[in-house]
Amino acid sequence: MKIRIIIASLGLFISATSFAQVKKWTLEECVNYALENNISIQQSLLDAQSAEYNKKGAVGNFLPSVNANASHSWNIGLNQDITTGILVNQTTQNTALGASVGVDIFRGLNNLNQLHKANLQILANQYQIDGMKDDISLMVANAFLQILFNKESLKVAQSQHQLNLSELKRTSSLIENGQLPEGEIYDLEANAASLEQQIVVAQNNVRLSTISLAQLLLISDYDNFEIASDDYDIPASAILDTNPGEIYMKALQIRNEVKISETNVEIAEKDYDLSVGGAMPTLSAFYSFNTRASNRGIVTGSEIDPDNPTQVIGQVQNSGDNVVAPNYNVITGSADPLYDQFKFNKGHSFGLQLNIPIFNGFSNHVNMQRNRINLEKAKLNLENTKIDLESNVYQAYNDATAAAKAYTAADKTQTARQQAYNYAEERYGVGVINTFEFTQTKQALEAAQSEVVRAKFDYIFKLKVLEFYFGIPITE
Repeated sequence: MKIRIIIASLGLFISATSFAQVKKWTLEECVNYALENNISIQQSLLDAQSAEYNKKGAVGNFLPSVNANASHSWNIGLNQDITTGILVNQTTQNTALGASVGVDIFRGLNNLNQLHKANLQILANQYQIDGMKDDISLMVANAFLQILFNKESLKVAQSQHQLNLSELKRTSSLIENGQLPEGEIYDLEANAASLEQQIVVAQNNVRLSTISLAQLLLISDYDNFEIASDDYDIPASAILDTNPGEIYMKALQIRNEVKISETNVEIAEKDYDLSVGGAMPTLSAFYSFNTRASNRGIVTGSEIDPDNPTQVIGQVQNSGDNVVAPNYNVITGSADPLYDQFKFNKGHSFGLQLNIPIFNGFSNHVNMQRNRINLEKAKLNLENTKIDLESNVYQAYNDATAAAKAYTAADKTQTARQQAYNYAEERYGVGVINTFEFTQTKQALEAAQSEVVRAKFDYIFKLKVLEFYFGIPITE
């Protein structure tokens, strides 16, 4: 028996410990976790790495190109003897080595423009990543606040249900004592059933919103995911005391959508400069080195052929007499060592190459005009981005201002409804009003409490959106 008690106690201890170890995520932790694990951000980081390599390639355009080559060949059959110059059936081996260097001297400033464009592309990618982080931060904040709203709504429903049960118990007691007719309890019972239904819906909303935030964070353990929701009040902020024009001017400096559009204009300018450079002359320099070696012998001398000491090389025009000359045989020796052959057979070539584009089927002209149009489109897109940002800032300011007023009004309404309820409760207790009238007052209080919760979190979110435009990060 004692063993069972110990095991049961141990089980309860383990369960309590496991429950206590469930992490409660704060808003800042949720935002940071989402930024570290979001797939879209990870993909954009890969794009940023690709842009870095593009820059490396642009830097490489300023460096000379160096190439080496080597070959070894076997020639079998009727070939010209490189030693005697005579066609003979033989097998020869030849080795050749070489190296070349080329460097661009002038390419219409294309190398410089390519480097500038690569740097701008890196900057644009970073702005894009920062913009995605902003959007994800707002999404996480919205999902986080939705959970808080649902939890507060659940608390209100549960509190209302407990209050209704107390009223139901008191009314039942009055009916039993004959102070109230039996029909007075029906409205309270109907209201109790309605509140139970609201509690079930509110519990389901909490569960669904929690799962939604967990999915946004790429967390699959929904059962052990919980947010820190104790005493989450409206944060202190003076942003509504700031003129919306000032908020817009600050947003112009810090918002990533503006920075992206500005960078895209600069990239379009570099694309246009590159197309202009394509129509300009180019000048490059080159140098090459080569050497060779063979397994064939070398000429070491000559001697008169004892079998045919002379040879006819022509005739005298007037007499027809033959013109003869000594007939020499080439004396060959063994091939020089490979190192000596490579040393004595080396050669060099160098020079400049000028290329002047004259007519290329309008390709350069069309490319310039196309990039000029893209530049104008990028400038218009920048202006449109600024207009949209100004509209969004003023809209966010008006939304936050209206939400603040709505919350203040809802809070005043709740206070008034609470006073009305307290007064109705006293009158109901002495039988001045019936159950239906009391229930109506109670339902009005319930509606006012729910509206306060809704207005509160609507105000918090819209306040954070406005602060975000002013450069204030999302924190607790």
